[in-house]
Amino acid sequence: MCNRLYILNEMKADVLEKELLSKNINPTAMRLLVLKFFKQQHKAVTLGDIEAGFDQSDRVTLYRTVKTFESKGLIHSITSNNVTQYALCNSDCNEKKHRDTHVHFVCRNCGQTICLTQVLIPDVEVPAAGFVVDDVEMVFKGVCADCEL
Repeated sequence: MCNRLYILNEMKADVLEKELLSKNINPTAMRLLVLKFFKQQHKAVTLGDIEAGFDQSDRVTLYRTVKTFESKGLIHSITSNNVTQYALCNSDCNEKKHRDTHVHFVCRNCGQTICLTQVLIPDVEVPAAGFVVDDVEMVFKGVCADCEL
């Protein structure tokens, strides 16, 4: 477990490890580092952003880690303008159901995506029997505070 030395003091390895275990994810050194990376973000990130944060890591390993996190309900994906970004899920998401029914804001200038967790997507009744909703997205587009300055 020497790889834990790479985890910064402000984010203890045991806390990250417990979070991974609570989602039935084996806490490998890479998974701990990727979770730490996500916790340090204030906006959604692309796979390219993640790769840039791990210049010495294998791209396939990072991709598999992201996909594992997504399938287990640790992160969720947001696709806008054919770009997929990822952000941490709420704690009540799991591998059976994502419960991140909040709005996302996409800046038209810089492209950053921010989760607006305080703005929930309302429940909508599907008009007819036989329809099954498996995904809901609501995206607000505009100019972020950084670009507005």
